Amino acid sequence: MTSQSLQSAIDEQGSAVEVLRNAKSRPFTFPVTPEFTNWRSEQASWRDSCALLDQSHHMADLFVSGPDATRFFTWIGTNSAAGYQVGRAKQLVAVNHDGYLIGDGILFHLGENSFDLVALPMLSDWVEYNISSGDWEVSLERDDHSLIRQGDPKLFRYELQGPNALAIIEKVTGKPAPELRFFHMGEVEIGVSRVGALRHGMAGQPGFELWGPWADSAAVHAKLLADGEEFGITQVGAKGYSSANLGSGWVPSPPPAIFQPELKEYREWLDLSKAGSLGGSLYSDDITDYYVTPYDLGLGRSVSFDHDFLGKEALQRHSEDQRRTKVTLVWNNDDVTGVLGSILGDGVPAKYIELPKSRYALYQADRVLKDGQTVGMSLDVGYLANEQAFLSLATIDVAHARTGTEVVVVWGEEPNSRKCQVERHRQVEVRATVAPAPFTEYARTGYRTS
Repeated sequence: MTSQSLQSAIDEQGSAVEVLRNAKSRPFTFPVTPEFTNWRSEQASWRDSCALLDQSHHMADLFVSGPDATRFFTWIGTNSAAGYQVGRAKQLVAVNHDGYLIGDGILFHLGENSFDLVALPMLSDWVEYNISSGDWEVSLERDDHSLIRQGDPKLFRYELQGPNALAIIEKVTGKPAPELRFFHMGEVEIGVSRVGALRHGMAGQPGFELWGPWADSAAVHAKLLADGEEFGITQVGAKGYSSANLGSGWVPSPPPAIFQPELKEYREWLDLSKAGSLGGSLYSDDITDYYVTPYDLGLGRSVSFDHDFLGKEALQRHSEDQRRTKVTLVWNNDDVTGVLGSILGDGVPAKYIELPKSRYALYQADRVLKDGQTVGMSLDVGYLANEQAFLSLATIDVAHARTGTEVVVVWGEEPNSRKCQVERHRQVEVRATVAPAPFTEYARTGYRTS
C-alpha cells in the first residue's frame, strides 16, 4: 500500500492519464513458478494432453453472504437476475453509471445468499467499495492474492484443461466424471478430500476447476500429478498460464471506467498501489478514450435488461449503438521478426517483445489503424506456440472487423513514458490480419455454446 489515494495522485499530477502512463507498477504477474519445463511444451499440454494450472494465488476471493447478497450482485452486475441459482457460476460483469466496463470475474453461487467472487482487483475493489459504502445487509470476507496476502490462501484452486482432463478426473476420483454443464458446479472426492468442481474451459479446451480448503492442497495436488501421469498431465507455470487467455479470447484487464466526476469518492477510497499502469501506443489526454463497453469485448452475452442494475439505462443506449467488437489480430510474421531482430546491431531498437506474454502494462492500449486512421485498440498481446502465431486481442470498429481484413498495430510508445519497464525504443508499425475471437477452434464451437 502507498498510503496515497488514486485521487490524491491525480490531483498532484493533473490527470488520470499521466498517473497511469507513468505508474511504476508492472503488469500483473502470477505468483507461481515461471516454468516447470518450458512454456512452449506447457502451452502444448492443454492442446495435446492435460494442463494443470494453479489458480490459488493470483486473484482475490470475496466471500459475500447475508440477506441482501443476491440482491446486491443483481444490482451491481449486468447478468440476468433469472440466472442466479445455487450450484452455478457466472461471469459477473460490472459497469459504471455511464455503462462503461469496470471489470469482470467469476461469481460462484455457493448457497442461498452465499457467494464467492474470484476476480482481479479492478472488480474486487469495486465490489468491496460498493458494499462498504452502501446500505447492504451482507458480510464480506476478502482473501487477497498472494502478492499482498500474509500467509496461505483460504482455498486452493486448480485447473485441469485439455483433452485428457475428463480421464484424469475419473482416475483420481475412481468414478465417472460428474455430468456438469458448462459453468455448473458439483463436488467430487479426491483421496480423503471433498473438492468443489466447476465445469470450465479457460484455455480453450474442456476441463474442470477444482477447489477446497488450503490444508488439503498438497494432498490433492500430489494425487492429481500421480494419477494424471499416464495421461500426460503437465504443470503449467506463470509464463504459459499468462498466455492461455489469448486462444480463448478473454481480455483480462481492460482499463476500468472509474474516472468520472461522480466516482471521486471511490478514487479517494482506492489506494494508488491498486490503480495499475497504462501502456501502449494509444495516447490521449482524455482518459475516457480508453473506456470500453461490455459489447466492445464480447461480453454482451452477460448483459440482460430483465432487472434494475447500476448503469442499466446507459448500457441500453450502448446496446443500440454497438460501434466496436472484439477480434483477434494475427500479427504479420515478417514484421514481428523485424521487431524481435531489432535488438541486434546498431540503432535504436523497437520496443522489446517479451515472450510468450508481451503486455508490459496492466492496461495495454495499442493503436489499431486502417488506412492511417485509428479504428480500435489492441488490449492484450503474446505468442501461442500451438498456433505458431503472434496474436493480440483487440476491439475495433465493426466496419473493419470482417475476418481477413488487414490492419496495422502501432507498437511502442511515442514519446516514451517514464514507466520502469519501458526502455528507450522507437515506435514501429506491424501489419495484422483480423481473425475470430476466440481464436482457438474449440473455444469458439465447444464450451462457448454449451
